Amino acid sequence: MAVNETNTTTVNTQEAVHKNTLTFEDQVIKKIAGIAANENKGILSMSGGFMSGLTDRFRSTEDITKGINAEVGEKQVALDLKVIVEYGKNVPTIFSETVSRVKKAVFDITGLEVIEVNMHVEDIMTREEFEEKNKKEKEQESKRELV
Repeated sequence: MAVNETNTTTVNTQEAVHKNTLTFEDQVIKKIAGIAANENKGILSMSGGFMSGLTDRFRSTEDITKGINAEVGEKQVALDLKVIVEYGKNVPTIFSETVSRVKKAVFDITGLEVIEVNMHVEDIMTREEFEEKNKKEKEQESKRELV
């Protein structure tokens, strides 16, 4: 009786295992948060840097990320916002709406979860005061550019 012997050869192949990653610069997250926060009508400005008027929102001279700090991890984000709010508006409501808008915008665009939003109110002004202040700042800026 013949015995069939089967020789099994195991071939070990080393396949390169690639881990795909998607990362975002802090500046990108700050920009998303700045746009979302400024959609809230009770916020006049982010730390005096970003105008609330529609025509001023897309000016190249304004820094939309001014007044925003972001800590961006692989899956989560923490944000600190410095704002000027409009006098007569309910600040806790503005805060709640801002948190909701920012969390939704960051998640919808990046897939990152915003785990913390801290908002520091640096000033409160009437819309008229704010517009007058910005008018004066723009005039001073124009004068500096001429020099």
